[in-house]
Amino acid sequence: MAKKTSVIGFPRIGKNRELKFAVEKFFKNESTAAELEKTAADIRLYGWKKQSDRGISFIPSNDFSFYDNVLDTAFLLNAVPSRYTELGLPPLETYFAAAHGYQGPAGDVKALPMKKWFNTNYHYIVPELSDDTAISLSDKNKVTAEYNEAKKAGIQTVPSLVGPYTFLHLSTCTGKKTAKDFAEESIRAYGELAEKLSKSGAEWISFSEPALVLDVTPDEKKFFVSLYTRLIEKIRAESKIKIALQTYFGDIRDVYSDVCSLGFDAIGLDFVEGKKSLELVSSGFPKDCILFAGIVNGKNIWRANYAEKKSLVEKIEHHVDSEKIVIGTSCSLLHVPYTSVSEEKLPDEIKKHFSFAEEKLCELHEIAEENVAAFIENQKLFAKNRVEKNQDVQKAISDLTEADFERSPSFFEREKIQHEKFGLPLFPTTTIGSFPQTKEVRANRASFKKGTITKEQYIAFNQKKISECIALQEKLGLDVLVHGEFERNDMVEYFGSQLDGYIFTQNAWVQSYGTRCVKPPIVWGDVSRRGPMTVEWSVFAQSQTKKIVKGMLTGPVTILNWSFPREDISLKEQAQQIALAIRSEVLDLEKNGIRIIQIDEAALREKLPLRHADWHTEYLDWAIPAFRLVHAKVKAETQIHTHMCYSEFNDIIRDIDAMDADVITFEASRADLKILDALREANFRTEVGPGVYDIHSARVPSVNEIKDALKKMLSRVQKEKLWVNPDCGLKTRGDAETEASLANLVQAAKELRTEI
Repeated sequence: MAKKTSVIGFPRIGKNRELKFAVEKFFKNESTAAELEKTAADIRLYGWKKQSDRGISFIPSNDFSFYDNVLDTAFLLNAVPSRYTELGLPPLETYFAAAHGYQGPAGDVKALPMKKWFNTNYHYIVPELSDDTAISLSDKNKVTAEYNEAKKAGIQTVPSLVGPYTFLHLSTCTGKKTAKDFAEESIRAYGELAEKLSKSGAEWISFSEPALVLDVTPDEKKFFVSLYTRLIEKIRAESKIKIALQTYFGDIRDVYSDVCSLGFDAIGLDFVEGKKSLELVSSGFPKDCILFAGIVNGKNIWRANYAEKKSLVEKIEHHVDSEKIVIGTSCSLLHVPYTSVSEEKLPDEIKKHFSFAEEKLCELHEIAEENVAAFIENQKLFAKNRVEKNQDVQKAISDLTEADFERSPSFFEREKIQHEKFGLPLFPTTTIGSFPQTKEVRANRASFKKGTITKEQYIAFNQKKISECIALQEKLGLDVLVHGEFERNDMVEYFGSQLDGYIFTQNAWVQSYGTRCVKPPIVWGDVSRRGPMTVEWSVFAQSQTKKIVKGMLTGPVTILNWSFPREDISLKEQAQQIALAIRSEVLDLEKNGIRIIQIDEAALREKLPLRHADWHTEYLDWAIPAFRLVHAKVKAETQIHTHMCYSEFNDIIRDIDAMDADVITFEASRADLKILDALREANFRTEVGPGVYDIHSARVPSVNEIKDALKKMLSRVQKEKLWVNPDCGLKTRGDAETEASLANLVQAAKELRTEI
């Protein structure tokens, strides 16, 4: 008998990024809230129907969000800082103010912090709980509303939401209260929600608790058990709704026996990233409980091997009643594009290896049905090697020695040489790399891609923009300049498009945060550099000024982490292949007179294993050397910078120092500069540029605001090691706000130099 199927979540940006464009129009006051809501409803209905048409048994609702599901949960629970609600804005505008800040007639507030969602490239908004926070179920209950919306369309769904343990675990408590102090209020609110859903006809409620795959301490386990013991008891007493606990991104080894004893009607386990999930169920599984077995990879885009998946299910059946097994995705399909059908330019011979969100629905159906014809076709796909190895690349990897990963002279010797050579003032000012990408910039790139303008016209336009960008930075008084990156669409796609071994898509968009969507390239085969990728632009930019212009590159770990990687070779080998390609570019830049080279590793931390015991053995022991491989051969007087985006760095500070860069810039403005304490405690040697303002908000920081941030930094960082910069690239910002913000940044640095 065919098994039932489940999906944890479905993409929500729209097949053609309709949500992105609708939200951006709303931001610009070019559309109404009602128009935005209509677009959102269309996107939700599309996803529900696709899943229904594929026969998915358990279809989620409330997986949609205008910006982020964790932020949605904060608003659902009335856990919203008063500085946003006191703006007096309409509900949707209040929500967006918390997401990306607000500066206008109603006031001036920064956005809530953003962090990476576990080990993905998705960013969530960090909830903030103060001693005045009173958690309760909001009158504006989107969970019930969206369930009813699906029901009206004839589709029965499972309302799914971030569970109370994960919500409280991820929240920042700003006062004396801890997460535990909000337990009772949370239980009441979640219980009330379950009752409302039950009255609306919902058969299930699913609580997502990915925080359980982390290292769970005894105190945390005790809190989790206490929380759910009382929540389940409350729900059972007040409704007939069934309760599912959904986990993903790993296994729940620290709490498995407790989860099994709590009385859930269903438990969702990840059998893709959960290394011990099979071992756990072999130790026993509740007799009357349904197992949502996540066997189809929700994070990568390769076809599943049906024979392997069938074998896995059979192993699970040794320990769990077959009729109690529901096969599903390992995590939400939020992390993959909509459908490979949209890739009209890729040949079928390539596309048949891909499985995006809609194709994964088909995979679930075929595996559940044990469709004989589908299994035969799938077997043919895996019968032969997909690509041939590049012998030159293979030899270069095998020839690597320890010397290829070590730079000389030592950091402190290099620091002295660079200070003497560059003669920069205290608190040198710079930016992270990109400048605003206007409609004209994007149109120029698109026209060249379509062939409607010549290469000469394309280059001339970009050179004009670079000249203007250099002139603007000189006018503003920045110390170290950038060329603006007008030739680049994306910091990974740009490089991948010039590397052999990569494949690119037309419409394989994935949400990174809010309206920010990325189109990750696909590592198809062995990677190598075809020729110089950035040298021409950097040399031209340097010719326009006597000040230093940074060469701008993306590092190997970020290129890999923001790509869809191969599954037939290790991540370590893929990272080394990319590192060798980028190393060639670094040495070419140096040879052509570029004295500062920034090699961004924005995504270094996001693939860090979720369990501490695996950090070095499974990741850092190859990720850090991959970065060193890129720059180890440069001269002492060449200064190497790197940049890192929204992540928690405190616990890997020493590993970051071991990257042996000369300067590191990173996001700090949304995190209240907490990372600086970790830098001081670790005796961090690398020079640093903690971001002094948040570029993801349209608000312009004042001179005093930036000076105050810098003074906080100086209490933790030596003045000779402090750089001044925004917290990320300026690509998504407008010209006017960018110029105003940078003018204030430069002025703040100048005033501080005078005061010091």
